[in-house]
Parts: sequence; structure tokens; C-alpha cells
Amino acid sequence: MAAGKSTVAGLLAERLPRAAHVRGDTFRRMLVSGREEPLPEATAEATAQLDLRQRITATVADAYAEDGWTAVVQDIVIGEDLSRFVARVRTRPLYVVVLAPSAEAVRSREHARPKTGYGVWSVEALDHSLRAETPRMGLWLDTTKQTPAQTVSAILADLPAALVTIDRDRLRG
Repeated sequence: MAAGKSTVAGLLAERLPRAAHVRGDTFRRMLVSGREEPLPEATAEATAQLDLRQRITATVADAYAEDGWTAVVQDIVIGEDLSRFVARVRTRPLYVVVLAPSAEAVRSREHARPKTGYGVWSVEALDHSLRAETPRMGLWLDTTKQTPAQTVSAILADLPAALVTIDRDRLRG
């Protein structure tokens, strides 16, 4: 949260010739009653709801791609969830970009924006999960000192580094 995902994904989609901005959080918000937010000590139900959100996001991304659109997916997918998500997306080629500003930059951005997203999470806890528990795949960008436009330019300039090839059977296990 506060890494610039929404802004960067929107700007990136605008720079591509035919693109859709797929916001994974939209599918979380569609759960009206019975929704459980993902917490540091997630319940089985919260974990199941996060899994549903990620399955729907992958399906929607594939549907856009099947119709000739580039799907720019924006979501928080950290830890082993990243491997599972990548395995769920059938479309190839597949590119993964991870925005990884410093915890200090995220804290500053979070403080400066009108909305708050961390709730019971701490910046440090999510930063630790990102850096210590998330598989290194695709293009990881330290966006601490970048504007969103600079981040988009960096993504497009180094797109081959974002290309991910996977063994789906290995990742599903």
C-alpha cells in the first residue's frame, strides 16, 4: 500500500496501445456481507476470500488478453501468493513488475495521502513480507525516488527483465 500501484498501473495502461487496468481490490470490495479483511493472522475464511479474489483477477486478466487487450493487473500479491497468482494466469507472455519503494518512503507517502490503507498492518510487516518472503521473479523496482511517470518509463525500458516463465505444475503443488 502507498507504493504507487494504482497510479503506475493506470499510467502504464495509458501508454500501451490497447490495455485494460484490472484492479484486484475491486473483487474484494464486491463481497458485501461476510467479508473478512486479510489480517497479519488471517483466518481460514479471510485466506479463502483472498484466494477467490486472486483467482477472479487472473481469470479477468486472461479474458481481456483473449480478446486482444493487454491486462495491467494491479494488486498486492506478496509472499508465496505471487507464485500461485503467476501460475493461475494462462496468458503468455506474462510480465511481473514489483514496486518496492523503501519502508520509509511508503510511510511518508501513506502519511501524505487522504486515504489510509494499512489498518492493523504495519509498513514494516508488509515490507518484510515483500522482501523476505516473496519469490524474486520479474522486474523489481525501487521506486523510492521515482515519480509515477519515471516508474512507467523504467518498466517499459526494461520490459524484458519483467518476463516470467514458469512451470505451472511445480508452482501449483
